[in-house]
Amino acid sequence: MNDIGVRDAVAGAVAQDVDVVVVGAGQAGLSGAYHLRRVGFEPGRDFVVLDHAPRPGGAWQFRWPSLTYGKVHGMHALPGMELTGADPERPSSEVVGAYFAAYENRFDLRVRRPVDVRRVREGENGRLLVETSAGAWSARALINATGTWDRPFWPRYPGQDTFLGRQLHTALYPGPEAFAGQRVVVVGGGASGTQHLMEIAPYAAGTTWVTRRPPVFREGPFDADRGRSAVAMVEERVRRGLAPRSVVSVTGLPVNDAIRRARAEGVLDRLPMFDRITPTGVAWDDGRHVEADVILWATGFRAAIDHLAPLRLREAGGGIRMEGTRAAADPRVHLVGYGPSASTIGANRAGRAAVRDIQRLLAGAPAAV
Repeated sequence: MNDIGVRDAVAGAVAQDVDVVVVGAGQAGLSGAYHLRRVGFEPGRDFVVLDHAPRPGGAWQFRWPSLTYGKVHGMHALPGMELTGADPERPSSEVVGAYFAAYENRFDLRVRRPVDVRRVREGENGRLLVETSAGAWSARALINATGTWDRPFWPRYPGQDTFLGRQLHTALYPGPEAFAGQRVVVVGGGASGTQHLMEIAPYAAGTTWVTRRPPVFREGPFDADRGRSAVAMVEERVRRGLAPRSVVSVTGLPVNDAIRRARAEGVLDRLPMFDRITPTGVAWDDGRHVEADVILWATGFRAAIDHLAPLRLREAGGGIRMEGTRAAADPRVHLVGYGPSASTIGANRAGRAAVRDIQRLLAGAPAAV
């Protein structure tokens, strides 16, 4: 472990030599950094954490103000430090942002921000070269924890460019007041879509819910067996090199009192996916047409991994084939917060597993199976 510099022959710049680069300082990245610290890696000398966000909080800092902490489902604490005493009426962006900032300080993780990682490619002597807006790092291993927030998924439909109203994605959702007096079509059957509908309905002139598949509402507790089954389904996809589905997509929508009220009031009456978009709304081939001022795409996100393209990790199925947390095509690369670990508790576990594998890699031992 050292901090000497090596010469990047292509760019002619000096790259700092570290053992591990962690890309991203959300839940997954901070978990990985914590476990590196715990087993003896020194921040700044042996590993570096790079985050392109302007401040602590990961993707949480960009959540809409009406998503208060009390509305957040399944937020698990980071390893080694609980989140206690949070005001449930306070915006989750503020609560989690403050928590992540305190966590970084307590464990002296020295996150560098804002730093944009532009690409990761082969370096010299079997190392990875991580090229960024703040210079380059040469690493023996990489923990990629970039999540999905930076890649909102926008479906394409005929006539989309002719729509005279406003189209926006969950990533830019401003809160319900912005839709006062407007007719809103919400597209998407996940948690964000239902939350948007329930918030917007009291303000809007009318709401329409459209999903590609019929939504599945889940009654009763989400126990350990159901959780393991859901994770296993996602894990099987990444083992086959397919693009991952989120864990939430296979668990269904948990039913609470707010969901029950919204269903009873007709807010969550769902229509099948429209066939095209018109200048004034959305239309189906059976002749039905819904007038709209806004189309809100609550259609999810994709993994933000374009910077890994030079390593050629993607399989024909569109995803990265995984063995545990490491990419099957390159054992130096670990993806946490990807596929089965794309949840707060999953990210914690994946961070620990990745660090264990990296220790074996750097010691020259075979990776765990």
